[in-house]
Amino acid sequence: MSAPAPSPLAIVEAEPLPRQDEVLTDAALAFVAELHRRFTPRRDELLTRRAERRAEIARTSTLDFLPETAQLREDDSWKVAPAPAALNDRRVEITGPTDRKMTINALNSGAKVWLADFEDASAPTWENVVLGQLNLIDAYERRIDFTDPRTQKSYALKPASELATVVMRPRGWHLEERHLRFDGRPVPGALVDFGLYFFHNAQRLIDLGKGPYFYLPKTESHLEARLWNDIFVFAQDYVGIPQGTVRATVLIETITAAYEMEEILYELRDHASGLNAGRWDYLFSIVKNFRDGGSKFVLPDRNAVTMTAPFMRAYTELLVRTCHKRGAHAIGGMAAFIPSRKDAEVNKVAFEKVKADKDREAGDGFDGSWVAHPDLVPIAMASFDAVLGDKPHQKDRLREDVSVAPGDLIAIDSLDARPTYDGLRNAVQVGIRYIEAWLRGLGAVAIFNLMEDAATAEISRSQIWQWINAGVVFENGERATADLARQVAAEELAAVRAEIGEEAFAAGTWQQAHDLLLKVSLDADYADFLTLPAYEQLVR
Repeated sequence: MSAPAPSPLAIVEAEPLPRQDEVLTDAALAFVAELHRRFTPRRDELLTRRAERRAEIARTSTLDFLPETAQLREDDSWKVAPAPAALNDRRVEITGPTDRKMTINALNSGAKVWLADFEDASAPTWENVVLGQLNLIDAYERRIDFTDPRTQKSYALKPASELATVVMRPRGWHLEERHLRFDGRPVPGALVDFGLYFFHNAQRLIDLGKGPYFYLPKTESHLEARLWNDIFVFAQDYVGIPQGTVRATVLIETITAAYEMEEILYELRDHASGLNAGRWDYLFSIVKNFRDGGSKFVLPDRNAVTMTAPFMRAYTELLVRTCHKRGAHAIGGMAAFIPSRKDAEVNKVAFEKVKADKDREAGDGFDGSWVAHPDLVPIAMASFDAVLGDKPHQKDRLREDVSVAPGDLIAIDSLDARPTYDGLRNAVQVGIRYIEAWLRGLGAVAIFNLMEDAATAEISRSQIWQWINAGVVFENGERATADLARQVAAEELAAVRAEIGEEAFAAGTWQQAHDLLLKVSLDADYADFLTLPAYEQLVR
């Protein structure tokens, strides 16, 4: 076989990384270039369609199930492809970025699935993008064991039969990868992440008795799911593996996708394995899409929006019913608590909340759920074991008792809670602290005993924006204004400086994070995604 021709992709503004040639091979880059050539024009059209749909929501302040696909929803005959053995039992899934330590800990965690994240839990530095791919290759080749030079602690994989199944999440459609260009244009980050992973690992995973499995983030319509399906068909033919080997779980984490769940499963039916209730991005999407819809769409503090809120119950119960009607897994939301090594009482209270959350999900019919830390795996596992027993899932629970009207999904004013001054302060605190870490290359950050990622930062800045523009008056009588947000942000910056000391403050990106949070929270022109302006400041 002759050597592949040099890739038409150019690697730009990137310092060489150790072992990068094992990832950025000519053959792999040629595959990414072909994905870009074939599919980026459709991706561009779909991003334009998102903007048009958002303008329509701004005009009407409503959403509805699609009349043009009613026949598809009413047709009870179709189902998604049966789950492969490696994805049949998903009762607990752990999430996290693909650094070397996390890769080993997640695979060893006892969870059934690890969501290996190149999206919200990963800041897309070139190092994270390339070395994250290398870590997954090394894990499949069982050459990832290492000793931390700082702590001298050793990390090693357990036997293959005890490891979590990997479901990889590429970046969303809106993000570019500036370090890979085709004719001077950046390649979409989603195609880079998917392409490199699929090209290197599809056959490896088949040989291990598994397959190339994916989580699809930020999907807003069934047409976006159709694009992914076409990519899967092309990719499987390109590397010569059977059609249907790929499996995709779609995050229903946008309000528009919640109205198209069945259509999304239908488009991916030969490759679909489930839907996930991505609760934090879902709230962000509600604020983003209905931000100018008046007081009835104003969300209270994010911590007051529990999964028992009527509009969140409508969303999750519809998801379970939809998935089980079509033979797909329904995966629940994130337990973001990070256990404290110092405060047993904090852990006790939090563990009780996690248990209640997972008990509710298992009782509602979900087939599994997410956790952010290995210590939560046994808690979530016990909740699902109690309901599932020896069964791998509960797809036989069709939830035909569930009936959700279009207005139920956006009945925000059914929640008996209001924004508070403490909620504003928390949004500013979390926003600054998360953005500061993100700009240093960290995408998953423990803040106040919660694992925060880009989704929670999006809620923070969106709520600040919404509360100011809606003229919210807090319980202490203060009105949400740009000046109040600036005052709280200045106080938070001073508090951080006092907390960590002058030297650590100067070594970080605190002022930059403060300024960026205020920009995306106060600009009249609301940025679609915080990570778009943040990526311009990500220096590596």
